[in-house]
Amino acid sequence: MRLRAQVIPIAEVASRRRDEMFALMEQYYAGMKRETFENDLSEKQWVIELIDQGTQELRGFSTQMVIAVEVRGQPIRALFSGDTIVDRGCWGQSVLAQAWGQLALSLIDDNSPRDLFWFLISKGYKTYRYLPVFFREFYPRFDAVTPEWARKTIDVLGVKKYPALYEPWRGIVRAEPSGCRLRRGVAELADARLRDPHIRFFKERNPGHGQGDELCCLAPITRENFSLAAARPLRGEAAAWSALG
Repeated sequence: MRLRAQVIPIAEVASRRRDEMFALMEQYYAGMKRETFENDLSEKQWVIELIDQGTQELRGFSTQMVIAVEVRGQPIRALFSGDTIVDRGCWGQSVLAQAWGQLALSLIDDNSPRDLFWFLISKGYKTYRYLPVFFREFYPRFDAVTPEWARKTIDVLGVKKYPALYEPWRGIVRAEPSGCRLRRGVAELADARLRDPHIRFFKERNPGHGQGDELCCLAPITRENFSLAAARPLRGEAAAWSALG
């Protein structure tokens, strides 16, 4: 099936679409609660919807928001990706990456004087793996020590977003006992996967990922920091983003 992506302001997401989003999350996450899902959704600004071009059914989505904070007296912005899921039958398509990249580019171009970062939390290796694929510089990573500026930025964002759950000594958002976690069979770490140093690092840094712990990560969002592998998904740069107004 072929997908198309659309960016929708959260206020315009109809109740029927919310039902579809929650149902999709329940397929892949255990411990999902509708109230928690709705509360999380309400704080976001946009949702990237992935729509089956044939049936017009929802096949995936990713919620997004911009967080504004100060780090050592300097104002910054961080694009935060919240609930994200893609139906298994659509894995491997680059539509979500292209739509997210265009959203990021629109934020680069909005003439804000604040530095822009991607603040990503990942409870699964598939999410973490986006970082080395699409960015030259990101943290934490297996082949470099996290510099002090990045560690501080992660801490400020972690405390801002998850004041009761963020553990700065680990760089982890601790899972609540009743929180959601990936279901078995979605993203298990087989031994073959651990040959990848990025995936091995993710497991070492986030040993509680199976229980829902999330590793906090950071990447500068600049054109120069996008990798060569990101070039293809971002070729749709000229697409209209009227929904962001």
